[in-house]
Amino acid sequence: MKDIRAIVFDLYGTLFDVHSVATLCETFYPKLGREISVLWRQKQLEYTWLRSLMGQYANFEKATEDSLVYACRCLGLELNGERRSALCEAYLRLSPFPEVPTALRELRARGLPLAILSNGSIRSIDSVVRHSGLLDEFAHLISVEDVQIFKPSHRVYELAERKLDLHRSAILFVSSNAWDVTGAAYFGYPTCWVNRSSGTFEEMGQQPTLSVTGVDALARTFRLAQPIQA
Repeated sequence: MKDIRAIVFDLYGTLFDVHSVATLCETFYPKLGREISVLWRQKQLEYTWLRSLMGQYANFEKATEDSLVYACRCLGLELNGERRSALCEAYLRLSPFPEVPTALRELRARGLPLAILSNGSIRSIDSVVRHSGLLDEFAHLISVEDVQIFKPSHRVYELAERKLDLHRSAILFVSSNAWDVTGAAYFGYPTCWVNRSSGTFEEMGQQPTLSVTGVDALARTFRLAQPIQA
């Protein structure tokens, strides 16, 4: 880690819990909250991949809304306009994972610029991060909007390299999504997989540089490797 000069984080599922929306799902649809949330997220990712492959970009809010509609249709649930709006708005106020605020502050205290590179629109990223009170921890919020395609396109990963004005070898890319880590590794980033659920990594010819169980474990790694800069 001694050659790392900046850290770029994925947002959804890495720093912020996409399934924090399950609470509101449960309020509207008792006993189905988690099931809705899981299907919603799965279809959301599929729609970003499909739109990228088809060359039919639409922003992340559109993918989120369309995938919610699909999930409710699939489960035979009525989704009126009020619930639809409320659930989509909940995606703009996701909760950070418990260890994230302290870990980010420690990493930033070590003089490492932190950035987010996300499939989200600038509006979505800013809303989620601002609502959590963590906006000041980041030097850059970077959205795929600038290239009109979603991860794992190399054009997305290139955005962080350009924004930070560093060679990719000096930027650690951190994600909880194994497919995202794979894409970043193929681009040439050193990578960190946040594997909170003891999952199995992708069989795609790449492995993460580092695997941790949470962002706090990543901070501990830097604690051992780098002193805090005064």
